[in-house]
Amino acid sequence: MQRNERFDKAERVMQVGFWVNAGLMAMKLFAGYYGRSEAVFADGVESACDFIAILATLIALRIGRQPFDSKHPYGHGKAESIAAIFVSLVIFVTGAGILVKSVHTVLDRTYQSPEVIAVIAAVITIGVKEWLFRFSSTTGRRLESPALLAVAKDHRKDAVTSVATLIGVCGAYLGVGIMDPLAAGLTAFFIFHIGFETFKNAAHDLMDGSPSEDLIAAVTEIAEAVEGVEHVHEIRARRSGQYIIIDLKLEMDPQMTVKHSHDIATRVKQLIFERYANVGDVMIHINPHDEEHQDLIRL
Repeated sequence: MQRNERFDKAERVMQVGFWVNAGLMAMKLFAGYYGRSEAVFADGVESACDFIAILATLIALRIGRQPFDSKHPYGHGKAESIAAIFVSLVIFVTGAGILVKSVHTVLDRTYQSPEVIAVIAAVITIGVKEWLFRFSSTTGRRLESPALLAVAKDHRKDAVTSVATLIGVCGAYLGVGIMDPLAAGLTAFFIFHIGFETFKNAAHDLMDGSPSEDLIAAVTEIAEAVEGVEHVHEIRARRSGQYIIIDLKLEMDPQMTVKHSHDIATRVKQLIFERYANVGDVMIHINPHDEEHQDLIRL
């Protein structure tokens, strides 16, 4: 998959979520206001917050698709992880707002009797948001886009929130007013968990954390299978947005010519590119095999 194609696919998924979220926001604000449901109206306000998160992610995708330049020699992919951090903070704030509001409602006993339109709005939101989650997460996993996966989790958070909203609205509609704030308060803790996972994964990438051990093992196997490569001395990898940057140290015959070792290194790089469409670059260093040598590093 070509570079622009990867980013185009991610951006199309984001735009679908953006406009669907706009429709849901308008529906929930209308249903909450005219259906006398504080929970559904608050759900609509939460969708407005999601607008900010999705917009930030769209901007990050535009930045991340720019090629490397003199000031950013490793590309602009980290913009996606920064956007994922921002999305996680929006999720945290949303959860805190829901929790505080539910506590106040219980303490103040300001329960309401919603109309059936509020119940319908909650049901529609659950179905649509769950579909958006599956749609976004499938593409996000395929492209390995941290920003898209963060937004997918935000869609799942909305679906969970709407389940609690539905339970609370149905309970209040049937006369048990306290069910609304209790369900919302419980959901806030699920939201905190989703926000934490999103933050943790994005921070891992920003700190140049290593990708999965399976990837490291597979790349090592590819390199060592190439004729002329005696051993993979060291391998490191880090994520930059949708791409992975790999550092390889290969051991070769010390009597080999520079051109021959260069050709072998190029073959290794080609094979890795062919196997993994999300590898952005492979930087290879060659060491003499079966000879004492020192790797200079300060990290």
